[in-house]
Amino acid sequence: MSRMSGVKMDIPKIMKAMLMDSQRQPLKLADIPVPQPGEGQLLVKVSTCGVCRTDLHVLDGDLTEPKLPLILGHQIVGTVAQLGAGVDRFHLGQRIGVPWLGYTDGTCRYCLRGQENLCDHPEFTGYTIDGGYAEYAVADQRYCFPLPEGYGDVAAAPLLCAGLIGYRTYRLAGEHVERLGIYGFGSAGHIIAQVAAYEGKRVYAFTRPGDTATQTFARRLGAWWAGGSDETPPEELDAALVLAPVGALMVTALKAVAKGGVVVSGGIHMTDIPSFPYHLLWEERVIRSVANLTRQDGEDFLRLAPQVPVKTEVTTYPLAEANQALDDLRSGKLDGAAVLTI
Repeated sequence: MSRMSGVKMDIPKIMKAMLMDSQRQPLKLADIPVPQPGEGQLLVKVSTCGVCRTDLHVLDGDLTEPKLPLILGHQIVGTVAQLGAGVDRFHLGQRIGVPWLGYTDGTCRYCLRGQENLCDHPEFTGYTIDGGYAEYAVADQRYCFPLPEGYGDVAAAPLLCAGLIGYRTYRLAGEHVERLGIYGFGSAGHIIAQVAAYEGKRVYAFTRPGDTATQTFARRLGAWWAGGSDETPPEELDAALVLAPVGALMVTALKAVAKGGVVVSGGIHMTDIPSFPYHLLWEERVIRSVANLTRQDGEDFLRLAPQVPVKTEVTTYPLAEANQALDDLRSGKLDGAAVLTI
């Protein structure tokens, strides 16, 4: 099929989208013009879009600088419907994924030393760039990924943030990890637990106290032990991933890790971390955070996922029920991930 600029499939002029006109207000279903791809961009016909806790942070005002009005969504699975000028990585009809990181300047000191996730002038899908809670979305070809063939559109969506950010969080825990704690067993937790178990690690899953259903779910996915976040694991951990946006869990995790242990926060927003005595940090324990992702993270994880193979647990919602999906995520009703079908 031709790669010529401007070549396009049968594309309507108007599309349906769930718009955020202002923060702290429900999204509204609207008919708006289909966007046009610029140079180096793709128009993507959206098939599915994952619902992420970061979407909640944007909607609830925890992240304070979104473009408005905004289309949320940064776990986009779709097909290329139109090519902008100069596109050479993808072809019409190809299935691709669009993640959170949507643009970097390529010239700041972080980009130049291979840390594009820390770029000084980034753009983010579903935050500063319109995302995938819509029938069509525009994306920079450089920040899109071909997707593993073994995953359907619904199953693939959570890989694009829960998987990618979870994987970066997991990697930053370090190399010498035999016993890994995961605090918060939602979309990212249920994916990374499978990766860690595949790589021979003992996974200790921590859920909301009393959530025995999610604890059973965690054990089914390979967790060695599962319990409430108020419980002490049966042995010291080498590292802990904190995937729930609860600052107090950073201290809880510090108490659970052994000497030299690493506690990694995988969220873009978290409540304040309470003060704690120095002895919890002593003996070369480490606290660190994860910011965004790199394209290399995406390539590495999407190559690994089919080998495990990672299986995503998904609850689907039609586009018009995006507010319900967000409410269910906020209230902790979901095992695994929520995905909008477009």
